[in-house]
Amino acid sequence: MIFGHIAHTAAEHYPPAIAKAVAYLQNTDFAALPAGRYEDAETGYLVQVLDLHTQNKDELRPEVHRNNIDVQFLVSGTELIGVAADNGQNFIEQELLEQRDIIYYQNVENESWLTMQPGNFAVFFPQDVHRPACINQHPCDIRKVVVKIPVALISDRKEILYPK
Repeated sequence: MIFGHIAHTAAEHYPPAIAKAVAYLQNTDFAALPAGRYEDAETGYLVQVLDLHTQNKDELRPEVHRNNIDVQFLVSGTELIGVAADNGQNFIEQELLEQRDIIYYQNVENESWLTMQPGNFAVFFPQDVHRPACINQHPCDIRKVVVKIPVALISDRKEILYPK
């Protein structure tokens, strides 16, 4: 997992596939886009612009993706995102890999919490269980962007740890 602020990061510090997503987030006015699904013309990445209302963590399920890396970027509002390692011990509540590349877990152990403020982004790899859109202090409306990067674009797992 990677966590940072879009204004205080340099895209070139990341593997190329992630660097392209970060650069896209830095150069796009998401306040001007309507909510919906888009394809980034340059990379072909699926981009989801989402208008959500934060919920109690008990109302949301932890999730993982096996074929895509999630880059989640908060445009407005505030949210908590639960994060845990996928230790293989989590009880699967619903598996939708074929349809949506997602597995929902009933719950996870040792969940940590990221506080997302406008401008924060987090990168979730297939081993990172995450529970987005949780209430931070009080429920609120949020606008967030999720960029889906196919895992196949990161050809060498060492590239994740040691970008060139």
